[in-house]
Amino acid sequence: MRDELFIYVIIFSTLFGTITYAAVLVWFERRLLGFWQDRHGPNRVGPFGIGLAFADILKLLSKEDWVPPFSDKFIFIFAPTTVMIAMLMGFAVVPFAPGIYIADLNIALLFFLGMTSLAVYSVLLGGLASRNKYALLGGLRSAAQMVSYEVFMGLSVMGVVMLSGSFSLVDIVNAQQDLWFVVSQFLGFFVFLIAGIAETHRLPFDLPEAEHELVAGFHTEYSGMKFGMFMLGEYLGVILISSIMTTIFFGGWLGPDFLPPIFWFALKTFILICFFVLLRAAIPRPRYDQLMSLGWKVMLPLTLINLMATGGILLWLETLS
Repeated sequence: MRDELFIYVIIFSTLFGTITYAAVLVWFERRLLGFWQDRHGPNRVGPFGIGLAFADILKLLSKEDWVPPFSDKFIFIFAPTTVMIAMLMGFAVVPFAPGIYIADLNIALLFFLGMTSLAVYSVLLGGLASRNKYALLGGLRSAAQMVSYEVFMGLSVMGVVMLSGSFSLVDIVNAQQDLWFVVSQFLGFFVFLIAGIAETHRLPFDLPEAEHELVAGFHTEYSGMKFGMFMLGEYLGVILISSIMTTIFFGGWLGPDFLPPIFWFALKTFILICFFVLLRAAIPRPRYDQLMSLGWKVMLPLTLINLMATGGILLWLETLS
């Protein structure tokens, strides 16, 4: 049984670690993009340009925190905090290693889906409170995109729930002792990956903030640390989605015994984060109607096929036994 002090240590480590990693991820993404696109990337401020991350933080903290006089001030200020709180709350159910988690809920997977759903309010309220037509259009785009792809994200993991018999993420990891679910649930993994990109509105699905159409989308009127919260929330979302994919489809902390379990979890999550960055380097942005058509005309049928196939195979195996 874990004592109270140990839980507090995990909470502090999770908060400090995820926020720090999200800040450094800005530098890492630019550096990795430079490597993949055969250019230098950040290379002026400090060794390998690592000082760029700290320069960005200093700039955001010292920049004028302007609130437009025509905006709804309370909601305008409140909106950026919502996405950060929702993403950080999502980490409460992520099992990093045996016994190293904040809470092992029997509805952990539903809790994660609920927290990602709350992030919709941040961009929608930010766009609405700005009283700027470009910000409003970006907020509406984001709300439609995120609400739509939440449906596919939730359905894509139901096959995993059927195979493991639990919504607990710890139970789901333990159910992968013999075979990772990415093998038996590859179709579900593919849909979850696409939905995860759309949920975090990362390239190529960053249409809510498409600069060639909407200036900067829902955060057009934001500056200073409020803009920083939106940006930090996006990177926290990338880390959270990668952590959940590692847990659900890639065996979580499971790996050879010659290294500690938390190392395998971190390594798998890191590889998935690199994949998110690679998409930004390689894939062009589609039109908004193409994105929505992809969801309802392709992703939804795929999730239903995966559900029916998984249920049919489980019933067949049950009759054999």
